[in-house]
Amino acid sequence: MRLDFEAMMQRLILEDLLAWRDDPQRKPLVLLGARQVGKTFILKEFGRNAFNNLVYVNCHNNPFAENLFTDFNIERILYQIEQAYECHIIVGETLLFFDEIQEVKNGMASLKYFCEDKRDLHVVVAGSLLGVGLHKDESYPVGKVNDLRMYPMTFHEFLLANGREQLAGALLEADWSSLNIHHEVLTEYLRQYYFVGGMPEAVAEWIESHDAKRVRGIQRSIISTYTKDMSKHAGTDILRIQQVWNSIPMQLSKENKKFIFGAVKKGSRAADFEKAIQWLLDAGIIYKVERVRTPDEPLKFYADDSAFKIYLHDQGILACMSGARSSSMLLGMEAFTEFKGALTENFVLTQLKAQEMHDDFERNIFYYSKDNSTQEVDFVVQGSNRIVPIEVKAEENVHAKSLRTFIKESFAEKHLKGVRFSMKPYIDQEWMENVPLYGTEAFIRKEGLGCID
Repeated sequence: MRLDFEAMMQRLILEDLLAWRDDPQRKPLVLLGARQVGKTFILKEFGRNAFNNLVYVNCHNNPFAENLFTDFNIERILYQIEQAYECHIIVGETLLFFDEIQEVKNGMASLKYFCEDKRDLHVVVAGSLLGVGLHKDESYPVGKVNDLRMYPMTFHEFLLANGREQLAGALLEADWSSLNIHHEVLTEYLRQYYFVGGMPEAVAEWIESHDAKRVRGIQRSIISTYTKDMSKHAGTDILRIQQVWNSIPMQLSKENKKFIFGAVKKGSRAADFEKAIQWLLDAGIIYKVERVRTPDEPLKFYADDSAFKIYLHDQGILACMSGARSSSMLLGMEAFTEFKGALTENFVLTQLKAQEMHDDFERNIFYYSKDNSTQEVDFVVQGSNRIVPIEVKAEENVHAKSLRTFIKESFAEKHLKGVRFSMKPYIDQEWMENVPLYGTEAFIRKEGLGCID
């Protein structure tokens, strides 16, 4: 069977979908991810190109689907689908795709029985807000499904979408000396990515028209959809969820990006907004990075959950919510310096998080700070064979005082080696490597950051 990579927008998740297809021990697959990251598109194209036939059941406003899971007799369910959709469901040849599965009662619960009674059939499901939208009294089928999370397009995928396959391939090789000749071109694409982000509809519009207003309109529409989701699914917590969500750009614009509850609403405490933050996490539209007290393994043992930073899942959404003017972002270097480097720090985190797609676990990402000083390290990551402290700088004029103090003084006995992502070309200074920002994803893959053995 021919795989139409072009139709897939060359999303790298294809590798993981193919691995799932060919795994003899596979279970029904749940594709998680925020709304509009491309889940439906990628699974439809996967079904059309990697199987002989695709059977697509959209559960949204579908009376047939609403009455499909009255019991968990899998043979009956399959028979009714075949009759309703005039198709044949053949093991090994058919991909059965239930979209918006959370819309129907017992839809998610049925996956337990697909796993137990029809495990050889390729079954995938997707839906918006699977983390928050399950029906009351319906539990997630833990242990009976394979989970895979999809993220907005990474910078590497953005290059591929722009037709720069050779440049994207060279970047992943991490041959820094050879990449120096492409510094200006890569910087220009990175500037565009800061504005456009990785939401597929926004990327497609940018490639088609290069119209900043149209791209910004798409981003505003996505944000509006998220707000409507909050109203529909959040119950009595709507106001607090929206307050947290709207405060994020302002929180990231501070010199100290630690999330402050009092900045959301004067006089508020952690208990007032814990549920709101958890809802946004479950919706997949924010990331939470907790403070770590010491760079010892495993980092989770030394986490301080009372102090944390919150980032957005997509670079373009953050740029839109921040009100950054398109002209300032797409011309000159302002894209990298706007809002005290908030966009740059958010960019590095999104590239780190996107690798969870391949690693099948939650990445161990923290930050470090001292209560009694201004010393802070932007990220501390547990890699496959070492802990890596990371400093993020938005410009070429860089000073790594906090990182140097962290490595050479505060924790000198641990013999750590850090990395600084900045606009400067690559240089290895023995105690620290400077990596150009456009090489973030390449460095993450090369160093196995988060890939714990």
